[in-house]
Amino acid sequence: MTTAMHLSSQLAVNVLDARSLLSAFGVLGVGVVLFAETGLLIGFFLPGDSLLFTAGLLCTGSADRGLKLSLGPLLVAAAVGALAGSQCGYLLGRRAGGALLARSRSARLHEGARRAEELLGRYGHAKAIVLARFVPVVRTVLNPMAGALQVPVRTFTVWQVTGGLLWSLGLTLAGYALGSSVPNVDRYLLPMVAVIVALSLVPLASEVYRSRRAAKAEEAQG
Repeated sequence: MTTAMHLSSQLAVNVLDARSLLSAFGVLGVGVVLFAETGLLIGFFLPGDSLLFTAGLLCTGSADRGLKLSLGPLLVAAAVGALAGSQCGYLLGRRAGGALLARSRSARLHEGARRAEELLGRYGHAKAIVLARFVPVVRTVLNPMAGALQVPVRTFTVWQVTGGLLWSLGLTLAGYALGSSVPNVDRYLLPMVAVIVALSLVPLASEVYRSRRAAKAEEAQG
């Protein structure tokens, strides 16, 4: 009976809610979700940013007395899921080209693909691959787009590992640091997750601003 109730609670998990995912699947769920979000186009809607931050927070035991994660295994699961997913997405794109994306009817996914291609064209491979990690949906579609556009394997791998570690470990440790230093931090969880997601867009916004300033300067000189 207890096993059946536990299974029922897992099946009832809300995949859009970070705490629900963590309660049902723990550290293993973090790796699986990050793999799906970064490696499979069907995972574009998953809450990668909030999941990492919340998981880091729960490692302190201060946010939820009924759930405490271990930081070491969490960091390993986050890194492996993010890096393996990205590489898988790239290989799928290299093999299938744009066929997988063309089959999707999601306007949000197609918009993400447009932005991903724009990033690759405007900033070059290295910057685009790193920056894409911090933009929801774009981090899902840039990997297969890079494969379809024949970005060199070595270039993609080096920069997706760099961006993947900065993103996955950075957000996890940010949650852990705040959970360790702020009393009753669970009261402020939703606002803090919103702030973290907003801050994750800062690198991209900064690059867009710099690019526009450079373009205006060139126009003025011309």
